[in-house]
Amino acid sequence: MSDARPTIRLGTQGWSYDDWKGVFYPPGAKQEDRLPFYSQVFDTVELDTTFYHAPKATIARSWERHTPDEFRFAAKVPRAISHDALLRDASAPLADFARAMEPLGEKLGPLLVQLPAEFTRDEARERDLARFLAEAPKHIKLAVEFRHASWQAPEVTDVLRAHGAALAWTQWRELPRVADITADFLYLRWLGDRREIEKYDRVQIDRTESFASWEADLMKVFGEVKEVYGYFNNHWAGHSPSSANEMKRRLGLPVQEPRDHWSQGELF
Repeated sequence: MSDARPTIRLGTQGWSYDDWKGVFYPPGAKQEDRLPFYSQVFDTVELDTTFYHAPKATIARSWERHTPDEFRFAAKVPRAISHDALLRDASAPLADFARAMEPLGEKLGPLLVQLPAEFTRDEARERDLARFLAEAPKHIKLAVEFRHASWQAPEVTDVLRAHGAALAWTQWRELPRVADITADFLYLRWLGDRREIEKYDRVQIDRTESFASWEADLMKVFGEVKEVYGYFNNHWAGHSPSSANEMKRRLGLPVQEPRDHWSQGELF
């Protein structure tokens, strides 16, 4: 265990929300202005679009070109791998996806395998998980999110640890929250119930107690990892940029207020 503080990157799940206009983005910001503006406030984002399909090379190159050198993109592995194939015979599709992300270069962060809630644990699926991780390209960081409590078992964390894959720490509905370290980085996700939030323009749920609980858990383990990647969903409290900045404040990280960047004339 080390006393060194890890590199901590906190951001949101996605950046292209119309409800953020006039609240996070300047009132006159155009679609193409959003990522460059976002990257002035946060140094990482979780890509949701990759859950549906890998990006074209031109799109990935554009993401790379419009963000600073220190920016990092996390990306959801396509649902064809996590939900359709359920990790079975998925090594070739994963390698293809990793190649599609190569235009991001050094800006590519972890890839998230978000498994469905109905993906329950049994011996066959445990073997599929182990094989999937063993055959994954060695140069990528993988995080795995389980949405069924049956996977919260020592045998599973042992499999993840053996392959250097991070067990995603996730707050989602009634799922018990895990706090196991299985890699040299942490991957954090703050989700919510889609039925509770309809507009994403303001904080609507008081998460004070949850913030305090997460802060305490993170402070305990910072010396055990090199990097931390964390992403807030709008459904967690109503407006994910506010949530991300609140957690940054609690962890003693510098905070960029979006309105401080509104003075740039080209965004109006």
